[in-house]
Amino acid sequence: MSALVLALIAGAVVGLALGALGGGGSVLAVPALIYLLGFTPAAATTGSLVIVTVTSLTALYAHARAGNVRWRAGAAFAAAGLLPAALAGAAAARLPQALLTFAFAVVAALAALKMLRPADPAGGGTGTVRPGRAAAAGAGLGALTGLLGVGGGFLAVPALVTVLGFEMQAAVGTSLLVITANSLASLATRSGAAVSLDWAVIGPFIAAAVLGAWDGKRLAAKVSGPRLQRVFAVVLLAVAALMLADAVT
Repeated sequence: MSALVLALIAGAVVGLALGALGGGGSVLAVPALIYLLGFTPAAATTGSLVIVTVTSLTALYAHARAGNVRWRAGAAFAAAGLLPAALAGAAAARLPQALLTFAFAVVAALAALKMLRPADPAGGGTGTVRPGRAAAAGAGLGALTGLLGVGGGFLAVPALVTVLGFEMQAAVGTSLLVITANSLASLATRSGAAVSLDWAVIGPFIAAAVLGAWDGKRLAAKVSGPRLQRVFAVVLLAVAALMLADAVT
């Protein structure tokens, strides 16, 4: 199968997850770029950030039109992660490739396990902000985005629900604002790194992801969120196991 076809298929899956779940798609982008399209871990994390930024902006627009984005609280949450994202992005280029792969696999496995846990029925809330916890969660999310090239929506959504008291729809929409801001901050520090990207692959990947994000938004309205999360979590666990095996051998 050609690299172009693989890029289109992988991009569609990434976009579908981002549009439907408000995150998680980027966790598949990195292994897809490495194992399907032959990128190095460093190039894959940078390429993933480009893909995540463009796709998240598209999904953010769709959720904003639906009134699911809380701009002020989301901007404050994202602001706490900008500096950690930039610093981690600069550090990522200096880390061993095997270490990046191992760290990514661990994060992917933890994300999958978190998705498989039953949702908190009291998840919705009043939007009351706990400043210390919100800042810590935002900073941690930014560092993860910068280091591993993931948007972090799989962490942002539960953080917005539990720390800021958002209802699920608002958390999904607002998480896309946070993802976009953190990804841009990390990309800004990586721009001078000696990592070349194959735009003949990245371009079609992005195009398919953008289209997939719109389909994901429509899918979320028809299929229950918990069911989508369980399917995605199983796929993610398999990917994490593959990457862990690769990192330790």
